Amino acid sequence: MDETIKMRLEEIQSHYQALTEELSQPEVTQDPDRMRRIGQEMAQWQDAVTTYRAYQNVLAEIETVHDLARQGDEETRKWASEEMGPFKAEALRLEETLRMLLTPRDANDAKNVLVEIRGGAGGEEAALFASELYRMYVRYAERQGWKTEILSSSPTDIGGFKEIIILIEGYGAFSRLKFERGVHRVQRVPVTEAQGRIHTSTVTVAVMPEAEEVDVEVDPDDLRIDTMRSSGAGGQHVNKTESAVRITHLPTGIVVSCQDEKSQLKNREKAMRVLRARLKALYDSEREKELSDERKSQVGTGDRSERIRTYNFPQGRVTDHRVGVTLHRLETVLDGDIDELISALAAQEEAGRMREAR
Repeated sequence: MDETIKMRLEEIQSHYQALTEELSQPEVTQDPDRMRRIGQEMAQWQDAVTTYRAYQNVLAEIETVHDLARQGDEETRKWASEEMGPFKAEALRLEETLRMLLTPRDANDAKNVLVEIRGGAGGEEAALFASELYRMYVRYAERQGWKTEILSSSPTDIGGFKEIIILIEGYGAFSRLKFERGVHRVQRVPVTEAQGRIHTSTVTVAVMPEAEEVDVEVDPDDLRIDTMRSSGAGGQHVNKTESAVRITHLPTGIVVSCQDEKSQLKNREKAMRVLRARLKALYDSEREKELSDERKSQVGTGDRSERIRTYNFPQGRVTDHRVGVTLHRLETVLDGDIDELISALAAQEEAGRMREAR
């Protein structure tokens, strides 16, 4: 193994041990936020530490077999020679795994995620499919044991969403769901279609890592906060109090509105979470010298010709155009069974990282 890689692994192992010891300190166990941050950092390095320890054990086995081969009789040397092959093969496999684990990854992979779903081309039909994608991501999150929370929504009269923003909390949520960003195209006969013709509609999905206050500092003087009465579905509460909140970030022009909660304070808190995530996406993209912010590059224009994935109802199939994978089980996919698609995209990303690292 390359000496530089070995030194890096020793540093990671020492740091992991220090985090383990820190996690047992009384002042840490009484601070949930600090415990969560330490736990997330440990999870980030756990695979590398476990694999490196396994690699060290294999090297120790190889050394033991070498000693037996040097000191033993002819029968022992023959046995040692036969044993050496599998141990060396395992050492090479673990070395390759360690190289992969040390390849630079997305710094946001461990974070919670905000998913913004918007109806694109197709009017009411697009809004209806936006609600189905929302359900798909909620069901996927449930399968992973993650928590979901609606931060903002704009429902339509027939059960769709013009827009819905959800927070999905769980370690590694961004690492999996970041592949969902882009234009999702649906082909089917709309419920409002009297002639039975197949229509094509689109829904745009933006995926952003949740930004904590330490990630993005927002100057209160840069904000304009307006309050208003809620509109749309909401029962007796609608239009009776000014609980809806609209926050404008003056330097960037980013506007976030939230009216889902009855409490103005809760709506403000949720709007700030969305604002921080959008600002983080913008600042990250600027650091990467992109022409536009990450959120805009994710969702495109919503035109029917743009798509990352197509959901074809008449044929019962889902096709991901980035990896050329087609699944003939549309119902289960919309019920949250999307791991096969996500894993194919993650493998493609991993292969790209490995090529760049060589």
